[in-house]
This record gives sequence, structure tokens and C-alpha cells, in this order.
Amino acid sequence: MSLSQDQINTAAEALLEAEEARTQIGLISKTHPNMTLDDAYAIQKAQIDMKLARGRNIVGWKIGLTSKVMQEALGIETPDSGVLYDDMVFTSGDVVPKTRFIEPRVEAEIAFVLKDTISGDATREDVLNATDYVTPSLEILDTRILRKDPDTEQSRIIFDTVSDNAANAGIVTGPAKHDPREFDLRWTGAIVSKNNEVVSTGLGAAVLNDPVKSVVWLARRMYSYGQRLEAGQVVLSGSFIAPLECPSGTVIEADFGPFSSVSISFE
Repeated sequence: MSLSQDQINTAAEALLEAEEARTQIGLISKTHPNMTLDDAYAIQKAQIDMKLARGRNIVGWKIGLTSKVMQEALGIETPDSGVLYDDMVFTSGDVVPKTRFIEPRVEAEIAFVLKDTISGDATREDVLNATDYVTPSLEILDTRILRKDPDTEQSRIIFDTVSDNAANAGIVTGPAKHDPREFDLRWTGAIVSKNNEVVSTGLGAAVLNDPVKSVVWLARRMYSYGQRLEAGQVVLSGSFIAPLECPSGTVIEADFGPFSSVSISFE
């Protein structure tokens, strides 16, 4: 890593303050041009420690940038990951207050709810055995970092996104609970509508060619950082659609066909 612990803590504190105030800070990658991916995850981990100290609980993890299209657009070859906290959980049909987020966006994905811990050397079969059920979900994204620097026009990069908890802000799930072996998750997808108009469609195969493989990747990534997936946690396996902007008044519905559906509204 290139950043000192003081620099890591300062960045983490700035991001948490921005989240609480619903404001955005400048690009961390501009302030620290020599930072690495390990630095970014260290900033994320510092936020975890601060959040837990303030009474939050971890309920799961999200995987992002799983599609080849998004990876190529950002010039990367790997997904990223972030943390789900207990205050991020929404139920299908909920209305998000105006005062909750800064620039919310929504993605559609398949969520895994675990019944067993998954080790760092997990296989596809291990993930299936450890999964209690899978369910349709929406991920709410938000950014506590500017998308583009106003002076240089530099766009944020993966180091900024990972530092900012992989732009994670919320998870929406419905009541459906499916055995992951009963569906071919590569062919499980959704028709997504915004304000009653179909705006996007996608299949699970867009997620590393297999959403189960995405969870395998996360288990191995977490092991390398001294973390692991625990029983009872939920894992957002990665979006198979591009993020949808959700200004005030937006209603998002994702129809997963026989897999069920999920929705969220923004006040």
C-alpha cells in the first residue's frame, strides 16, 4: 500500500461525514494519485471499523463491476466488492425518503442468502451447498464522491469507487425464496421498468457468466483481505443491467418472471 494509516483514516472519515451530510467529496484518486487497490480496500475497511463502532451491523456484501462491458469501460479486469449494513435494508414496495440519498441509482440482480460460512477456497458446489435461498433483488447505489472532478474533468476510477464502499447504499428484496438448484441462474433475469416504462432487460449470465461464480470470486477476494462470508449474510451477486438514475418520483419494478419480482419507489 502507498497510503499511511493516518491518510486511510482521514479518507474514511471524510466519506462517512459526506454520507451523513448527503454531500460529495472530491476524488480520492486525485488527492492520492499513487494509491493502489489495496489502499482503496483499506479505506473501505477503516469505514467498516468506524461503522461497527457506531452501532451498525454487517448483514452482507455486494459484488460490483461483474460485467465485461463495465470492466472494459473502466479499464479493469476484476469486479469489486462492498459491505451491506443493517440500515441499508429495504423491503419490496418500500418508499425511500427524499432525505436518504444523494444521487440514487438502481441495479437489478440475484441475491444469495447464506445458511453456512463459505471458506476462501470455495468452489461453485460449496457456494450452492452454503446457500439457504436465492431471491430477486435491487441494489441502490449512491456516491459520496464526485463522479467527475470539476477542474480537471477527471472521472472517478475504481480506487474511488472501492474506497466509497463500492458505491453501495441499499438492498431491496421481496418475499420469494428459491432453491438455487431449481433455477438456471445464468438464464434468470428481469424486465426492468422505470415509471411503468420498460427501460432495461438482462440475464444472470452477464454476471461473470454465472452468478454463482461471482460469489466464489467474492469468497476468495475476502479471504485475501482476512474476511469471510458468514451464515445468515446476504450477497448481491452483481447487476445484469446498467445503473438506472432515480430522481425524486421514480418507481422501479423488476419483473423476474417465475423467479418473482421486486420494486422500490423514491419519494
